[in-house]
Formats: sequence, C-alpha cells, structure tokens
Amino acid sequence: MRPPINSGTVLITGACSDIGREIARQLARRARTLVLVDEAEHELEALKAELEAHNPTLGVILMPCDISRPGEVGDMLAELARHFISVDVLVNAITVGERDLFARLRWGSVERMLLANVVAPLLLTRRLLGPMLARGRGGILQISSGASQLFLPGSAAYVATLRCLDGFIESLRLEVEGTGVVITQVSPGPVGDTRPASQGAPSGPAPFFQLSAQQCAREALAGFERAKPLVYPGRGHRWVMTLLPRLPRAVRRALGRWVARDLREQSRQVPTLSRGPSRLLEERPSLA
Repeated sequence: MRPPINSGTVLITGACSDIGREIARQLARRARTLVLVDEAEHELEALKAELEAHNPTLGVILMPCDISRPGEVGDMLAELARHFISVDVLVNAITVGERDLFARLRWGSVERMLLANVVAPLLLTRRLLGPMLARGRGGILQISSGASQLFLPGSAAYVATLRCLDGFIESLRLEVEGTGVVITQVSPGPVGDTRPASQGAPSGPAPFFQLSAQQCAREALAGFERAKPLVYPGRGHRWVMTLLPRLPRAVRRALGRWVARDLREQSRQVPTLSRGPSRLLEERPSLA
C-alpha cells in the first residue's frame, strides 16, 4: 500500500520551512497539484515561481495561513472546498516551539504551541481524513521531532505538544489500518546546513548528527512510500533514538537533569534564554 502521491493533490503546511520546502521540491516532479500553506506570503510566491519554472505541468495553489489560528485553517479548507479541490495527501511539515523555563514562558507562547502543534494537525486531519476513507486511498505524513521522546528541560511545553501528537498519530494509524490510507510520522533530530565550518557554515551539531533538509525530506518520503509507522532520518539520530527506549527512565531523567542545571545557570546570568528549538516564535499577545 502506497500513498497516492503520483498525479495526486498534496497539501503541505509549513511549506516555507526548511523541510517543507524540500518536500515540495521533491514532490513537484510527481504530484499533479501542490497546495502550499504558510504564513510567509512572499516566500510562498518565490517557492511557487521556482517549482513552476522546473515543472511546467505542475499546478501550484498558494494558501497564506497561520496554522496557529484555527479560524484561518477553517477558512483555508473552506476555500479549497469551494473550488472542489480534493486533497489526496496531507503533509504537516511544521511545528513551532520556544525554549525557556516553563515558569518564564508567556502564556501566549504556550498557547500558540498548543494551537499549531496539536489543534491544527487534528483539525486538518479531521476535515481531510473522511474523504480519504471514502475514496479508499490517501496519506498523512506528519513531521514531528525526536524531542517527543526526550526529557528536555527548557522545552517542557514544546515536548508536551509533541508527545500529544505522537500518541495521536500512532493511535490514528491503528484506526485506519486496511482502509487504503497511509499514515507515517517522521521524527528528525537537528536539521540544517551540513557544510564544514571552514566553508562558512554556522556551528551546529556534531558531524555524526548532521542532517540536511534535503536528506531529511528524502528519507521521510521514502519511509512514507513504504508505509512505515515511524521514520528517524539520519544514521546517527536513528541509532540514538533506537537506543533511547532501552535506557532506564532514571538514566534519561539524569541526562535531563544536566540540561536543567545548565539552564538554571544561564537564567542567573542573562535576562532571557536563547529561543529554539524548532521555529522561533514572535513576541505576540495571547491568541485567546
């Protein structure tokens, strides 16, 4: 059983993120239509021009939308329905996160992580899964993070949203077994520039863990087409994530304690911590 990518309509959220952009590029040669969803409208336009230049027969539909706002997600889906656009494959290629001690995070930031990482994927899946089941074919590719399996002080809220997403995707996959709908979760580690520092690349993870967005997208799609439940892109990351569940919980807790000590030390030295670990969040008021 394979997801209906070839000559299908694929909706990609976070299309302007590193991984989302690479997935769009790799699917452009095969899909009939790409529906690109992101809040960065100018970047969407540039991506559309690039994809159409290399793939003249490809249809590209732009849907500027902030997925952390359920109303905008609903409007986007309604617009697709008005134009009778049927989505064959859903690719959720974005999560948002902010790194700081939980007691110091603004509630608006926590709320945005919940809406973008939990509510939006569930809402999109709820609206698009029914028609896939009715047709007897479809696919959902969820890009998450290896952080979902960690005890990660400084990212407690972010990890909480990923744990929720992990439980949802794993359970949903069992619900749709045998229906023709393929569901795969991808949990990458650090993704970024893999050039050596001597060539001008910024400092990043050790070479053992380095993974380009191109390789991450390639391994994600390969696992999706094989209907794998879970994909850990990158040899080093895959080795660590395979070993991690075998470690006693006390050992994993001890590793997290080291991180917590460093964070507490930083919090005494500087007014705010560096932000990460996925996509930086803007300072904005609560979405409520």
